[in-house]
Amino acid sequence: MFRSLQHPGVLAITLAAAGILMVTMGIRQSFGLFISPMDTSTGLGVATISFALAVGQFTWGAIQPVAGAVADRYGPRPVLMAALIILAIGCAVTPFVQSGFGLALTFGLLASMGSGAGSFSVLIGAAAQRLPLESRGGASGVINAGGSFGQFIFAPINQKLIQSIGWMNSLWAMAIISLAAIPLVNKLTGKQTAPHPHVEGDQGLRHAVTTALKNPSYWLLHAGFFTCGFHIAFLVTHLPGEVNLCGLPASVASWSLAIIGLFNIVGSIYAGACVGKYRSKYILAAMYGSRAVLVAIYLMLPRTDWTFYAFAAGLGFTWLATVPPTAAIVGKLFGTRYLGTLFGLTLLSHQVGGFLGAWLGGLAITQYGDFTWMWYADMVLAAAAALVNLPIREAPVVRAAAQPA
Repeated sequence: MFRSLQHPGVLAITLAAAGILMVTMGIRQSFGLFISPMDTSTGLGVATISFALAVGQFTWGAIQPVAGAVADRYGPRPVLMAALIILAIGCAVTPFVQSGFGLALTFGLLASMGSGAGSFSVLIGAAAQRLPLESRGGASGVINAGGSFGQFIFAPINQKLIQSIGWMNSLWAMAIISLAAIPLVNKLTGKQTAPHPHVEGDQGLRHAVTTALKNPSYWLLHAGFFTCGFHIAFLVTHLPGEVNLCGLPASVASWSLAIIGLFNIVGSIYAGACVGKYRSKYILAAMYGSRAVLVAIYLMLPRTDWTFYAFAAGLGFTWLATVPPTAAIVGKLFGTRYLGTLFGLTLLSHQVGGFLGAWLGGLAITQYGDFTWMWYADMVLAAAAALVNLPIREAPVVRAAAQPA
């Protein structure tokens, strides 16, 4: 896989995209750590703060096809520049709000719009249009690993900042880091294009979207990704609350999130390599099925810090590693010309699930005092996601080698 990244300029483009995703995803995936200190400081309540984060989950997904379409039309550079600036503004103004509505606007809309516009759909689309065919699978794995590395380093950093200088100052630090990532945009969005690009018939964005929405495999892919969003949003938002219910220190939550990110670095790179060897639908089915098994095992184990760390390691291997095979299927079905838009729509379904995972988790803890029913729902949805990927009509890997992936 790494040999495929040795073409001139390929590694630099890949690492620039991975660096941007490291910042946007690292900051976003740490938002759950702010629930408790924000509740203590403002008295808004866990349910209200969870709703703002749930709005953020949906917003992050809703902006993906919009940002992807703008990037497909005008290029990714203005989209990514705006994304980092908006993310910085969202983080910077959140400490000044004192209402649930204000929090939904800053944390839920601004910060999430910025993070989403600087995320997978635009970054993978921008890289795919500048990389040779044989490099795309490996590059998508490395880019995805950048987001996981961001979670690995930002979760403990934010926890330390919250404990030492408070949650407000921590958010202001995240705003500065967002702006510091702007120079990476120039490296990613240079004039280099893919060597010997595959000529794809371009009948316009509307035709591409209409064709995709008529494809049953595209909808099955959406259904599986919906469950992925539910699972990830529930855990990233409410894992700190679950840890607290078990009487364990907050550091267990931050390190669990970091371990998820660490193991997903390996999982993402491995998934990127597997895309070139196996049908992506089978990779996705295996990933989703493993999550149902892991949750079942977790529920049977005693709640200790090492249980959380082991659970995080197992989940981390597939956490966001679903992105490379999902993007690969979209690319195989419809090409790369409008990959930003079409993959962005898939990410929207991911975040509809994310909205429900974050919001229903807040309702569960408020109504029942624990997350038991959410864990059961998570298992059922993960098993269903494994099954719905199997009927996807994906071309064999050998045949797909002649097409953009």
